Amino acid sequence: MPKLDRQQLAAAAASVRRTGPRFYNLERTPAHGLGDFLRWQWQSRGKFPPGQRFPLRPVDDARLAAPVAPQLTWIGHSTFLFQHRGLNLLTDPVFSERASPFQWLGPRRYTPPALTVAALPPIHQVLISHNHYDHLDHHSVMALHQRFGDALTWFVPTGVAAWFHRRGIRQVRECGWWEGAEQDGAEAFLVPAQHFSGRGVSDGNHSLWGGWIWDCGDLRLYFAGDTGYGGCFAEIGALFPDIDLALIPIGAFEPRWLMQPVHVNPDEAVRIHRDIGARRSVGMHWGTFVLTDEPMDAPPHVLQRALAEQQVPSTDFIVMAHGETLSGPELLSSRVE
Repeated sequence: MPKLDRQQLAAAAASVRRTGPRFYNLERTPAHGLGDFLRWQWQSRGKFPPGQRFPLRPVDDARLAAPVAPQLTWIGHSTFLFQHRGLNLLTDPVFSERASPFQWLGPRRYTPPALTVAALPPIHQVLISHNHYDHLDHHSVMALHQRFGDALTWFVPTGVAAWFHRRGIRQVRECGWWEGAEQDGAEAFLVPAQHFSGRGVSDGNHSLWGGWIWDCGDLRLYFAGDTGYGGCFAEIGALFPDIDLALIPIGAFEPRWLMQPVHVNPDEAVRIHRDIGARRSVGMHWGTFVLTDEPMDAPPHVLQRALAEQQVPSTDFIVMAHGETLSGPELLSSRVE
């Protein structure tokens, strides 16, 4: 695997500027406010597509306990368990019934998580992409902290560590765009995404958002988080060559006039796959919550059309079933052992 150009990474990190208390995308994006939200609700008459529960494959506990090759399990939405060389990694862990500050209101979960916190193998590291409720969930974080304590390291974007510290969680590594932190022989780098942050009415964009490159020497994983499409992905591919596996969102993309700046559709997801030069990509951010106007089962079908139109083999960008585990050659190219 090619070594990273640390000087280029440092230069990219130094070029990122913050003005005042807020963060901004690298490219200018439309700022949608309350008026746009009300327009969306009026156009849709406040009705979302019907919820749908997808089949849930039973997880083989023995397989999770002793993986013999790089291994990926889709728990649901943007939550994956990735296992390699004795390290167990979670992405944006959300196990709750609602993607909301309340468990009685807000987007409900239609497909249960494939694993509970109690059923997980020992978790060593977690990647957090940003602080929206469907990616950073208080109850899930506290359940993980209660079970694993300081044996678990949280990698978070700039401005998010304080949220963890207020909950008594100290094993937190905070990074800005293009910055990395090392733990247990693996290095995690926060990379740009085109999105926004906020958990209330007054904290919009007061913390950073992004994707992550997780690099353990013989394998390079990209977790895109939540994002619209922009020029940053070609730069990610240039600074982090030979990405073995990419986890890319394919859902929550309609209506385009509102969602395009912050949520890719499947066509743009395939463009990200190509821009970063990933050997294999897996679709995420669909099939769990009803967040936008497209039917819950639409993203995989639209993805297949996008792959055909862009002449990308369907085996290069796949969709997993909830609870499915892939490992070894079925997950990665033969370059990684």
